[in-house]
Amino acid sequence: MAGPVNWISQITSITKFGLLSLPQRRGAVAATIIGIAGVVAVLVGVLSISAGFRQAMSASGAPDGAIVLRSGADSEMVSGFGRDETRVIADAPGIARTTNGPLASAELYVIINLPKRTTGTDANVPLRGVEPAAFQVRDNLNIIRGRMFEWGKDEVIVGQGAVQEFAGLDVGSTIKVGRYQWPVVGVFTANGGIAESEIWTDAKVLQPAFNRGDSFQSVSVRLTSPSTFQQFKDSLTSNPQVSVQVIRQTDYYAQQSSRLTLLITVLGYTIAVLMAIGAIFGALNTMYSAVASRTREIATLRALGFGRSAVIVSLMLESLMIALVGGLIGGALAYLAFNNFHTSTMNFQSFSAVTFAFKVTAELLINGIIWALVIGLVGGIFPAWRAAHLPIAAALREL
Repeated sequence: MAGPVNWISQITSITKFGLLSLPQRRGAVAATIIGIAGVVAVLVGVLSISAGFRQAMSASGAPDGAIVLRSGADSEMVSGFGRDETRVIADAPGIARTTNGPLASAELYVIINLPKRTTGTDANVPLRGVEPAAFQVRDNLNIIRGRMFEWGKDEVIVGQGAVQEFAGLDVGSTIKVGRYQWPVVGVFTANGGIAESEIWTDAKVLQPAFNRGDSFQSVSVRLTSPSTFQQFKDSLTSNPQVSVQVIRQTDYYAQQSSRLTLLITVLGYTIAVLMAIGAIFGALNTMYSAVASRTREIATLRALGFGRSAVIVSLMLESLMIALVGGLIGGALAYLAFNNFHTSTMNFQSFSAVTFAFKVTAELLINGIIWALVIGLVGGIFPAWRAAHLPIAAALREL
């Protein structure tokens, strides 16, 4: 039995001869690489949608932030509070406070229709009425063009994602909200969070525009620290004056993204599996072609004492190298085509559009490479086994 060093030397020699023969099989090799690259590019591209959407949601929540909804509501759209209830919430222990009062923003959330820039079709765009504390509750907002709206006036500021996706939201333009025309006075960013999909204004001037009286749909708060969440929650859920559910911002936005990310992930892997089946047949064809063209060479090496395991391992390495090239090409194509591509989709909880950017992450690229190597492994194992078990005498007689 060959020693470990001799065995490795045998694998190295066979693998070297196999790689040198690739130009003779360039058509089959190129087809396999293209097939595997296609699988990886599609898989990574589709999953980058859910990664981008999930990142937009996760960037929206802060560890010391919480959102209060009416008990039983799964989104702001079906929640509701009166002014007295929002005051009870703002007075709860655990909320951070400044000289201007508690960091609690009672908010109104309505949907308006705006045309998309690319297609002109209408989509639901969130319009959020906020109170002054909102900009300290969410301290990641920055005005990048124009200015902040003036409190008490019919003015709006718009998230950068909404500006990119929907028509008529540039600074200086006006939008029709309720019975009024409201000028767009500024554009803001929010670290890529869901707020960039929204239009913001003063809640007090939004209420009469939609005949909402003195009502709100949610209260967003900033806590003194993440550890005070339970104290804040218990004080409200045990208070008979209000019927509420209290959720950490991070948990709330994770729930908002769960349905869509699951749908996209299942869809992405389903497509990838179907395409991978075709790529596996391509890899099988390539490696069987390699075995057929090197039958006498392999038989000669076997006659000289090269072991079956060395033949199997070397052919598997060749198949994995071809697959790796395809995976790297597919990953590169996915990154160039999809990373930071801006689009919008439907948030199924609020039935409003969410703008976000595709994210081709390192994790997705690694998963793509793993898929490519699995294809190479499955596509190479059967041809390698056949090559190692060819009858030496019969193989030497083949032309």
